[in-house]
Amino acid sequence: MTDTEKTRYSDAELEEFRALLNEKIANATEQLELIQSAYKNDSNNGTDDTSPTFKAFDEGSEVMSKETSSQLAIRQEKFIRDLKNALVRIENKTYGICRVTGKLINKERLKLVPHATLSIEAKNLQK
Repeated sequence: MTDTEKTRYSDAELEEFRALLNEKIANATEQLELIQSAYKNDSNNGTDDTSPTFKAFDEGSEVMSKETSSQLAIRQEKFIRDLKNALVRIENKTYGICRVTGKLINKERLKLVPHATLSIEAKNLQK
């Protein structure tokens, strides 16, 4: 039976995807912790003793850095949430099924984007 004829991935295939998702979640969580740690340490970067001329540049840079870190953290949290939602779909045995076409999402696509909910066909329809 080919992927186009199947209505869902087998339990063994779902377990492979579960392992991939758990690995991605662990890596993403580690990245989030690094981003948050950098954000928290930005306020004390050892430049308190520099001359006042650079203070304005330094404060502007610090604000930009915090905004960037905050945006990165938000994106990373969304990514982790999407990955965890994919784990729920594995539990429900609906993982890998396109939410638009109802067909199986290509296995290679899921390996690259394990939280995908759209097939390439459906993604192209959105354009």
